[in-house]
Amino acid sequence: MPLPPPLETLWNEMQSVRAGIVKEVEGCSQAQADWRPGDADWSAGEIIHHLLLAEVGTGKLTSKLLKEAGPGLAAYPADLTALRPLPSRVAGPTEAPPGVRPESGHPIGQLVADFKAARERSRQSIERMGAVDFRRLTWTHAAFGEMDLSQWWLLQAWHDADHLRQLRTLKSTPGFPAR
Repeated sequence: MPLPPPLETLWNEMQSVRAGIVKEVEGCSQAQADWRPGDADWSAGEIIHHLLLAEVGTGKLTSKLLKEAGPGLAAYPADLTALRPLPSRVAGPTEAPPGVRPESGHPIGQLVADFKAARERSRQSIERMGAVDFRRLTWTHAAFGEMDLSQWWLLQAWHDADHLRQLRTLKSTPGFPAR
């Protein structure tokens, strides 16, 4: 299903970042996926698990808000040409909330497969948004405050990009396994 231009732009951004993440982890050995430079650091596998949990959570939030809004929700506004930007966030690193804290030791092949499958479900969520006026469908984020559904998906793209940088740094850290 074709998306309205602002959602198509969002989708393309999400896909571009996702391609970078997959490129970084596809072909990683289990030793590489599980390696951590320090006790407080995340492994590549944990980063992927965290991103998977976050994306699945955003999809569930989308379904919840659309369901609660019911059939009376207005159609996608023809004059909507841009999405609201992300609000300012609390400065500094934040700890992952319990629902998106990663677990270690998942097989990397399964993580990558689940990661890709989650993106397919995300496309369905964004297509559903493309049929309605989602701007009044909001939920509060701990670091960003109240955000509409498009902002939650913008956050997903930003969050993926942030962790893509983390993956690249991890893989260039001395001691990262050669295989």
